[in-house]
Parts: sequence; C-alpha cells; structure tokens
Amino acid sequence: MTSVAAVGDAGDAGADGTAKTTGYISIEERCFLSSLMCLEGHFTETPPMGPKTTTHVVNMVSKTLEKTHGSKDVREALSKNVTIWVWMTRIFAAAIPNLTTRSVGPLASLNDPDKGVTPQESTALIIKNYQGLKDDLQMLNKLMHIARNLLVTSEPEVPQDICAAVHFDQMVYQTIILCVNVTSKGYDGEVLDDVSRARLNEITDLYKKILVTSLQQAHNWTAKNDRNKMSFWFDVLFDDDANLDDPQDDLDDDVQFRVDIAKTEVQNWLERNSTMTDTARRLLKNYSEDQARTQRQPGPLAPISPLAWNWLPEGSVKVRADDPRQTYHASSQWDHEETDKFEQDRRYGRVSHEVDLWWERARDPNLNEIIVPIPSVEFAEKRMLVCKENLVNRYAHHYRSDDQDRPDSLQEDAHENDFVDEASSQVAEYGEEYVDDMVEDDDVDDDDSYGDGPMTGLLTEVPNILDPKQIEALHMIVKSCILDWAGSGTTRSGENLQETRCRMFLALDCGKSLLREMLVFIAVWEKDETSLIFQVTSQIVEAIHNSALIPYAWNNLRIPKDIVSPAQTILLRLINYMFRARMKNAPLEEVKDPMQAVRLVHFFFINFRSRIVPECVALMKLQADIRHNKLDPVDFPVDNWDMERAKDGLVQFLDFLTTVSEDLEMRGKLTEWEAAYDLIALLRGLEEGVAKKGLVDPPTRSQHRPAEPAIPMHNGHYDAYDPPPPPPPHAGNIREAPVAHTFPWAGVKGQILQILATLLQPPPGRSGPGNPTVQHQIVKNNGIVALLNCCTYDDHNRYARERVQLCLKWLMDGCDAANQFLRNLVAHSPNPNISAAQGQTTNLRIDGIPGEVRVSVRPAPSEPAMATMHKNDASVATAPVPAVPGRAIPPMPTTALPSSSAVAASGSNPIDAVQGGVATNTSPRNNMRTYLQALDWAQAQMPPRSRTDELLHDIINLADEAARLALGENAEETEDEDFM
Repeated sequence: MTSVAAVGDAGDAGADGTAKTTGYISIEERCFLSSLMCLEGHFTETPPMGPKTTTHVVNMVSKTLEKTHGSKDVREALSKNVTIWVWMTRIFAAAIPNLTTRSVGPLASLNDPDKGVTPQESTALIIKNYQGLKDDLQMLNKLMHIARNLLVTSEPEVPQDICAAVHFDQMVYQTIILCVNVTSKGYDGEVLDDVSRARLNEITDLYKKILVTSLQQAHNWTAKNDRNKMSFWFDVLFDDDANLDDPQDDLDDDVQFRVDIAKTEVQNWLERNSTMTDTARRLLKNYSEDQARTQRQPGPLAPISPLAWNWLPEGSVKVRADDPRQTYHASSQWDHEETDKFEQDRRYGRVSHEVDLWWERARDPNLNEIIVPIPSVEFAEKRMLVCKENLVNRYAHHYRSDDQDRPDSLQEDAHENDFVDEASSQVAEYGEEYVDDMVEDDDVDDDDSYGDGPMTGLLTEVPNILDPKQIEALHMIVKSCILDWAGSGTTRSGENLQETRCRMFLALDCGKSLLREMLVFIAVWEKDETSLIFQVTSQIVEAIHNSALIPYAWNNLRIPKDIVSPAQTILLRLINYMFRARMKNAPLEEVKDPMQAVRLVHFFFINFRSRIVPECVALMKLQADIRHNKLDPVDFPVDNWDMERAKDGLVQFLDFLTTVSEDLEMRGKLTEWEAAYDLIALLRGLEEGVAKKGLVDPPTRSQHRPAEPAIPMHNGHYDAYDPPPPPPPHAGNIREAPVAHTFPWAGVKGQILQILATLLQPPPGRSGPGNPTVQHQIVKNNGIVALLNCCTYDDHNRYARERVQLCLKWLMDGCDAANQFLRNLVAHSPNPNISAAQGQTTNLRIDGIPGEVRVSVRPAPSEPAMATMHKNDASVATAPVPAVPGRAIPPMPTTALPSSSAVAASGSNPIDAVQGGVATNTSPRNNMRTYLQALDWAQAQMPPRSRTDELLHDIINLADEAARLALGENAEETEDEDFM
C-alpha cells in the first residue's frame, strides 16, 4: 500500500483546479491508480501479474467503471487527475504492440507485404493466444469505457484538453487501427473445428467491442471542441498511406486538390489554436512541476509541439498560438508575396486557403446564379437517340481515350450546340458525356459495384465491420464535425469551421470513400427512415447540401458501368427524405437561401433528362428489339443485377420528382422544364419493351395435343351451359431464372402516372380546368395514347389504372386538342358489325390474361337485349375482368389501342397504328363493343365476389369512367383520389 500512497502524494489537483494537499485524493482515485500501475507492468512484463493480483485488479477496474457510470462526483474527480490519464496512455502504448504481435504478427510487418502474415497465420496466432487475448481485451475495453465516461462532466473541455496533452487521443487512434486490422481480415473459419471457430469468433467480437468503445470515446473527445474536431479530422482524413506529393485527380483538371499544401495549412491552424482552458493548463503545470521535483512514476509529460507550451516554463519554447481572448473581427487576407508559410496562413486567418480554392471550383456552379441551363427537349431527343445507338458498345466497355474524337457526330452536335453555352466547364459536371463512361473491361469488376477503386482511410473499413447498432458513434462523429448547428458559430475571421470540415470531407479521398461506404451501409442493411442511422446520415447529407457540394458528391459517387450507382441511389433517397421533412415541418425561421432547394432540383432534373431517362429508354429499346425478334437475346449487354440497379435508381428519381411536384413552386419549375416529355418517353419505352403480365397465366398446352374446341357464344355472349374443359394439372413449383431482357421494371408506370396527375392538376382552390401548359405538352408529345395504353391490366404495374383515370380527367378537362384527338380516334373507325354466321369462330384477348381464346360467335337477334349489349359502345379504354372459376372470360381485343409511336407515325389517322407490332385493321370501337358484351355476361354470371374481386370491379368502373370523360360524354365526375 506504500506505492498507492506514493501515487496519491504525487501532486494531484482538486476539482476546482487548485493543487490538492498531499495525500487528500479520493479513495476511488487511489484504487484506480494502483490498478493502473499493475496493468502497465503486466503489458510491459515488468513484472506480469499473477492470478491473485489479476483478480484484485479486475475487481478494482470493474468497480471504477461502475462508479463512473453512476456517480458524477467520481467522474469529476477522476477526469481532472492528470496522473490517471498518463497511466492509461502508458498502458495502451504498451498493450497495442503486444496485442498486435499476438493477433496479426509483428508490428514491423504490418506495412511490409513481404513480411506480413496471411489470414491463415493470423487465425493460428489468435487461437494459440486465445485465453491471454480474451483477458487482455476485456480489460482494455473496460479502461476505454472509463476513458469515455470521464469526458462526460460539467466542464468537458478540461478532460478533453488533458486527454490531448498526454496524447491519449493518439492511443485511441492506434487502438482503432489495431481493431480494424484484426476484424477486417478474411478469416477462413471453414477449415477450423467447432472449438477453434468459436474462439476465433469470440476474439473477433471482443475487438469489435473495443472498436465501438473507441469510437464512442473519440465522439466524446471531439464534442463541442473545434480544435479536437480538427485534430481528429486531420488524423483520419490525411491518411499517411496516401501520396501527399501528387495532387488528387478529381472530376477534371480544374478541381485538383493539393493535399500536401492543405495538410501543412491545417497543421499551422492547429498550432495557432493550441491554447488550452485555464483549468487544464493549471492542472498540467502542477503535474509537470511535481514530476520535475519528485521524478516519480508515471513520468513527465512529453514535450511535443504544439501543446507543450501550455505547461512548460514560460520562455522555454516558442509560442506561436493566437491569443484566444482577442474577440475583434480579423480580416482574412491572402498574401501571395509572403515567403513564410506560417505567417502567410496566420494573416489569412482561415483553416486552409487550398481547401477554400478547391471549394470555389468544386461547388455547385449555380450557387450565385443559374448559369447552367436545363437541356432542351430537342437535346433530350437527340441524346436519347445516341444512347440507343451506343448502348451495346457502352456495356462492351470499349475504351476511348480523351484525345480521340467522339465516335458519333450527332452526340457532339447535341452536346455542344443544344446544351453547352459559355459555361461549358460547369455543364460538363452536370450533363456528362455519354461516351466518356466507356472504360476497359479490366477496369470494371462486379465486385466493385458498390465502390469505385480501392478504399482509402482508416474509418472507411468500419462500415464493413460493424452492424447498425454498433456503428452509431461513427455517424455521430461525422455529423458533429460537419453539421452547421452542431458547431460553435463563426471564428474571428468569419469562418464557419463546420463548413470547412465538410469541404475537407469531400476534398480528400479518405472522406469521399467514407461517405460512399456510409451510404452503401444503408442499402446493405436495408435501413428505413425511422432508424437512427438513416436519420443521422440524412443530416450529414444536409450539411453537404448546405455547402453546395451535392453535385460534386453525386458525380464522385458514380460508377461507370451503372446508370445510377447504389451509393447515388441512397444519396437521392436521403435528399428526398430531407425534402419531405422540410415540406412537412416548415422551418420556423426564414430560410437564408430560398433558391437552395430550387438549385438542387435543377441539378437532379438535368441528370434525369440527360442521363437517366435516355439510358433507361435505351435499355427498354433493346428489350423491344428482342421482343420483336430484331435482336438476339444473347446480345443483351447487361444482367439482372445491372437491371435491378438501373431500376432502383430510376424509381428513386421518380420518387424524388413525386415529392418535388407536391410543392407548388417546384411544380411550376417542372412544368417550365417540360418534365412531361421525359415521363411520356419512359411510358412509351415501357410499353414497347415490356410485355404486360396477366392476372392469370394461361395454361400451357402440348404441341401434340389436339386443339381445344371453340367456346360457343350466343348473341355475342358465351354459352353458359358449355364451360371450357379444365386446364391441365400444374407443372409444379419449377421456376425459371429471370432473364435480363424480359426485366419488367415493375411499378415504374404507377410512379410516372402519379407525377403526371400531379402536374396536370389545377391550382389549389380550383376544381378545374387542368393545367393547360402540361396538357399541351402531353398532346404535343403524343402522350394520350401512351396513357390509354396503360389502361390495359398489367400485373407488373398494379393500380396504375387509377392513376390513368386521374391523368385523363385533368387532361381532358378544358383541353380542346386532347378531346378532339380522342374523338378522331373513334370517328375514323368504320361502323362495327358484330354479327357472325352460325358457328363462326374468332380469337379474342382477355384483359389481364396473356394469350388468345378461340370463341364461336352466333347471329345476334334483334331483341331489346341488344340495347344492353351496346350500352357502352363509345368506350375506348380497356378494363380487367375478374377470373370466374370454371368459366371462360371474354378476351380483350389485341388491337384496341394503338401505341403512341404508331400514332405519331400515322399522323391524323391513329386507327391505322400498330399495337405491339401487330397491324390493327379492325376498329377499336368494334373490338371494344365485343369486349363489353362479353363483360356484361361475365359480370352477370359471377358468383359472390371476394375482396380481390371487389377491388377489380372498382378498377373496371374507374377505367370506364375515364373512357367516357375522354370521349366528352356527359358523365359524372369522380372525386380526386390520393394515391400516395
């Protein structure tokens, strides 16, 4: 106990910062100090602890941890004891190389690939040293817990400064490195027996626990402390493994970032801001003077710059720190003539002139005024044509060097004449060159789908190691370092340090890699909007948005082989969440920059028009070519994984536009930018490229089986007494693997129709007419037929027909051109003649069921019932028919509705168009009349309907009413329905 008393006499300080009387330290301090002394000897083996000592030390450390959890007074006392912090620093300094040698090999071999151990050798080391590693890791985790707790006091800046002075923050950093090195290795547990595998997993879990606790300690150390935030940012972003001699190559030569210069400038800022709090300086001076007098353990403080001047005798070192008491506003001036770098940076006042220069080049070019225009519809048409022509070559990864001419003059004309103006350098980042995406096949690997190139930076590996509950501290650190309202305001030079750190975050490769992994983490773990990780990440994205760096981040997250990379998809999802939150909860204070949101929508719509829509439509065009036997399926250039990612990106863009269109100001912008063109183009592409999926699959019949007899019809109705034979038995549960060229893009039509319905709505407070500008855009782009084609039931796009009903309602309301188009569609068709000779057969389609059904049509008597048959003659919209067990359902004519492309080709006579590649020489009105006659019979013969049948019946009624509105008939208007 003499040694314990000696420790207590070593000149400690009280809670008020004054020196304590010798021997008057708390019992908690004495017990904890004695255990720390033993632990330092254990890891340095001078000497190692025996079993009894180990038991006592573990008990004292555990009790100390318990008291720091529950007692504020204990935390206050321990946190201001410099001796405790020095002992803990010495313990971790000894433990880290010790654990490294027993887990991943000698410390000197970590950075030498020729001397490094393999994962198998590392596994053998861990299993061999299992018991010792387990005991030591559990102890170190408790010590890190205590260190974390000691930073939660009434004056946290005091222990934060002491922690930095004794370099315990560097021990935390080294601990994180060790945990990442161990837990990120690809251990092969399959070759181990059950006991060894369990031991390996146990040690790995202990390393993960220390990693989590270390991140929590780092979060507490940086909380509300600008200098510590900058110091931590400096350590994790300026990676020692990165080449600091060469500038980073960003999107173009104009955005190069000189890392070595920025690193020097940040170091100079840390030196200028190295003044500690008065209490911390007094405690450190007392400790340093006592050590100089007694020469006792744990030894003196290391006189490492730039903090050492705070406790060393005045005049012993040169002090270059700014006076924190000066509160005047200093003007920031950059002197190009100054040769002394430190003096040059001091006069500038801000963190880094290089960071500020980078931001000026990388930020949104539309920050001050809109100088990058929205690409015109004419450009979009040419762009779409080029994408269709070059799609196969793009995915074949044909390489084209930058100095080669563009292979397609149309693309050059479209880009340079229609989209590029005097701000061509800014445009290049918004609407990217299509052929620039081509890279060599060797440069693109499916394994790199979630990242572009090797990961850099210490923290970049953490999202691949921890689960959502464990990783929260990492997200909280990033948020507290860059989010505006988590900072302390502006400095004397007018700098917002939160914004500066946000710029550093994206300027350096380590930060960009970490951002990408944090975004992909949400996708991998499928986190929803209620999760803490999602919400904190959305705040990080908000900070990037406030720094006008979303366009830069978006372009940096690109992967050449993807239309939209997974990280970009999540980024857009977070931005969409941010927009919805702002619309739902209007800010109480006036927005500083009302154009901020408009600029962001402007940027994403440019991407939507110039990249997303053309490339998605190009894929749909290839699907259509294969569907119509113009292209061999083996030539389809992508697989299902690529198609899924393309669809996820498109869906997220449409979801974003859905949210944006709900805001009146943004809706006006979308109308101004003619967003209806892009949406109609997608509808046409989906109609041509994807076959509709029926509600019920038709039974498969063997080609050797005799043809099934036709189903007789009486007076246009099916014979109720002659049901068709039952279908053949089910083939089993065998499912063929999906084929990429038949990818259905499920649900996309519904999103498109919802946006169109919103754009077509009249202003608030008015019941009509619809938006005349959007009505004109839809008519001009042949969108009416594209809408009508969506009326046919498609199980890939359920409930799309309700949205069509809304679109048609607002489209026909007050638009003479749209009404005339529909009248012409019916008026140019010949009078129908549905009567057929006795026994005549025909093939009809059933809406919702693919394939055709052969039916027998008998002469129709001139009975009053015929009036019922013709009661809906004028309807042109199709409707799904509920399946009646054991009874055939009237088929939907294949030629009911021409495609939009066919109408455009046929001019004023849309009935001569082609539907699905089949010539339609029969009248839509004739087919619809036959279909509705069969529909009357089917509805009359239906048994009591289930809930599903009721839903289908409602859909039928909605579609019929849409058709009547389209023809200008006197029909009751239905109420608007919200399909969100």
